[in-house]
Amino acid sequence: MDNISDESFSHEDIFLADTHQPLGPHAVHKLYLQRKALSTKPFGARGKKLVRCNACLLGQQFCTCEFRRQLKTNVSFLLIMYDDEVLKPTNSGRLIADLVPETHAYIWSRTQTDAAMLALLNNPEYQAYLVFPGQYAHTGQEILSSINNTGIRLSMKAPVKRPLLIMLDGSWREAIKMFRKSPYLHHLPLLSFDPKVLATYALRKGSHDFQLGTAEVAALAIEAAGEPHNGLVLSAWFDLFVESSLLGRNRRCKEDILPIKNYQDKFTRALALSYQASSLKNE
Repeated sequence: MDNISDESFSHEDIFLADTHQPLGPHAVHKLYLQRKALSTKPFGARGKKLVRCNACLLGQQFCTCEFRRQLKTNVSFLLIMYDDEVLKPTNSGRLIADLVPETHAYIWSRTQTDAAMLALLNNPEYQAYLVFPGQYAHTGQEILSSINNTGIRLSMKAPVKRPLLIMLDGSWREAIKMFRKSPYLHHLPLLSFDPKVLATYALRKGSHDFQLGTAEVAALAIEAAGEPHNGLVLSAWFDLFVESSLLGRNRRCKEDILPIKNYQDKFTRALALSYQASSLKNE
């Protein structure tokens, strides 16, 4: 990792760096509205009486939308979401779309695979990688622990391909089901993490059961793609999301509460460092 000082960017620099206009809806926002339109009754999430922001789905008092910024990244994401996963306020897959400009999202179907999603997987501009444990690999399926983020060139005459990281977004049981019943995923290389890497990350985050959310795994995938600073930004965005969600549902004891500004500042500093790293890389 480059030696970068967090003093080089002030908070004001960050908020003025991208745009003066609010960011528009992303792929998960749009998918949420599509799925919600199909529902015959309101989704019964915990804290359903909470008045929520329509974009981040957090309690309005702890809405994080004003802090949302896009990463400067060469990585793209494809979220394949299990049925009503997109409706859950606790879903962390949407956090990827919050930050990564080129994020695609589709509802998984065993019998009616979305044609646009298949076209994306077959698009010659991308090299797709399924982020999934190597222990589930099919015979002959390649397993990788890192990828080349500068693009993949199959020959000197071939165009450079952009990495497309695929996340199966749902419970662990649902993710396994999606993988096993989706033959179009079985030939793709797997980006898989050694258990020691997962354990180290979980301990660093204070998780005792080593169960990681979709956004946390995506943060590791971004790091594996050669963008450690951007991985830290997504990780900090996840932390802010979790804390804001718990505060909105009054799930924190007073003695355990850290000021929410601590998490906001942590994300802001991580974003500043990622912007600076991107600038140095392009010089």
